Amino acid sequence: MNNKRINRISEEVKKVVSQLLYNGLKDPRIKEMTSITRVEVTKDLSYAKIYVSVLGDESEKKETIEGLNSAKGYIRKEIGSNIDLRHSPEPVFYLDESIEQAIYMSKLIDSVNKKDDSSKEI
Repeated sequence: MNNKRINRISEEVKKVVSQLLYNGLKDPRIKEMTSITRVEVTKDLSYAKIYVSVLGDESEKKETIEGLNSAKGYIRKEIGSNIDLRHSPEPVFYLDESIEQAIYMSKLIDSVNKKDDSSKEI
């Protein structure tokens, strides 16, 4: 299948699931500071790997993934009703910690720069 089509479908799935997080899902386990970072749809359109970023501690991240997994059927139904496909892909949720890693790396770089600046002043 064409990679452009797969990428367009992935972006549409990302848009639909993001809208559901914002408006549609009422599960209290899903935290407010949850965002979809990326979506990868398989070439046969049977699965959608949805990478989720959650701002919070480990228990909040775990609860959010559990809440999303319990709403998997509803999310698949909404993907199917909003995107015109023969078969709607099965959502599979993964925790994406790349934002936290980027913040950590940025803090490390800032601390090294501060130490470097203080050693130049002497």
